Amino acid sequence: MKKEKVPSTTRKGAVLISERLKVLDRMEYFAVLATDDNGQPYTSLINFALTPDCMAVIFATPRATRKYRNMIKTKSVALLIDSRSKKTKNLMATEAVTVIGKARPLRKGKAWEAFASIYIKKHPDLAEFVHSQTTALMVVDAMRCIHVSQFQTISVWDCGV
Repeated sequence: MKKEKVPSTTRKGAVLISERLKVLDRMEYFAVLATDDNGQPYTSLINFALTPDCMAVIFATPRATRKYRNMIKTKSVALLIDSRSKKTKNLMATEAVTVIGKARPLRKGKAWEAFASIYIKKHPDLAEFVHSQTTALMVVDAMRCIHVSQFQTISVWDCGV
C-alpha cells in the first residue's frame, strides 16, 4: 500500500459541507467548543447534535461553568467537529469542520422542546442532565463552516445568519 504524501500547501476544496456535517453528526459524539475568556481562548469538550439542516449545533452545559459565562458575555464561538477518533493514524483520511457562529441559551418553551428532542435523540443518556434546573440548553447558529480534509484541502460554506 502506497503512503500518501502530506501536502505542504493548501488547496481549494469543493466539498458539500452540509453533507459532511451530517456524516460527522452520525459518527461523532464530541466537539471542541472555543470561547473567549476575557481576551484569552478557552476550549471545552462537549457532546453535540446538529439540527437536520446543519444550520445550528445544540449542546447542554451547566450554567455554573466558565464556558457558559463566556458565551453569555461574548456570543461568538467556534466548534471543531472532527473524525480523528475514527482515523487514529491516517492524517490524510481525517477531516474536520470548524463551525463559527453565535451561541445563545434557549428558554423553556416550544423551541426548547424541539431542540432538546434533537439533542436527547442523539444522547439519550443525557436526558436527565438536559432537564435539570442547573443546565442550559445552548444553540450555536452557524455563520460559516470551514471543512478541512486531506490535511490541507479547504472548503468554506457561508451559511450566514
